Amino acid sequence: MVHQIIKNVSHSVICLLVFITSCPFSVYAQSEEELLSTILKEEPQFAENTFYGTRVVNSHSIENLEAKTLDFRINHRFGTIEQGAYDFFGLDQAAMRLGFDYGITDNIQIGVGRSTYEKTYDGFVKYRFLRQQNNERSIPVGMALVSGIAIASVKWDDPTRENFFTSRISYHHQLIIARKFSDGFSAQLMPSVVHRNLIDSSKYNHDVYSIGAAIKQKIASAVTVNVEYFYLLENQIQSDRRSSLSIGIDISTGSHTFQMHFTNATGTFEKAFMTETTNRWDKGQIHFGFNLVRKFHFDKSW
Repeated sequence: MVHQIIKNVSHSVICLLVFITSCPFSVYAQSEEELLSTILKEEPQFAENTFYGTRVVNSHSIENLEAKTLDFRINHRFGTIEQGAYDFFGLDQAAMRLGFDYGITDNIQIGVGRSTYEKTYDGFVKYRFLRQQNNERSIPVGMALVSGIAIASVKWDDPTRENFFTSRISYHHQLIIARKFSDGFSAQLMPSVVHRNLIDSSKYNHDVYSIGAAIKQKIASAVTVNVEYFYLLENQIQSDRRSSLSIGIDISTGSHTFQMHFTNATGTFEKAFMTETTNRWDKGQIHFGFNLVRKFHFDKSW
């Protein structure tokens, strides 16, 4: 009885092997191609490293921190180089910002910071709602929204008058539209608005509009040159205010990013560099600065 069962099973196995080996190879090759095509359709191929960091120089880039990632950032900016050798070309003076950014999800990021410029505290929320995609479903650009608040804590110019806390506050909103054209070159546009609570409204606007543009050019495996420019629309702000122009180099080592730059902007948060830049490149009123960035990755397994 047992012998007969073993014999029948063996016969069935042999028949199955004969059937498999007799099938054309092209059937299996075609099935593998179809399977690969299905996998590629299901898994989108997003553009990565459009910019190396979440900032170009001053402004946000299209990049977001990954979920459960903390970014500790030190922005350090010296005085203007036109001051000459006595002030060591601006190195005797400095302004800085300490910041912490955190990725809640891969597409939602929050951050807070404190600047020496007007002793300002700032915070923001960034939402990347569209990612550039290069496979079956082609999406040519990535897009993100940034909204933030800044609160100056410097002493009042005239403490004898009635001063309001709301006068210390400004807001900013920004749309980022970015595209990675190749492995080496990326660009983005940044239409922006800054709302200032305390101004002479008989002369100036509460809302200041600007159009930002930025490019990244890769020059080595982990080195890029970044250029960032914000054009202030005319007839909405004090006549001594200038458009912000910044040129920098990013060096990425994975968890660390080191940025060196030259800029005519003194402050590193939106109200400062978009609406309060007065320095001019043609007069040598240029700051040298650097940003240090360190990422910490948190995981549930820790």
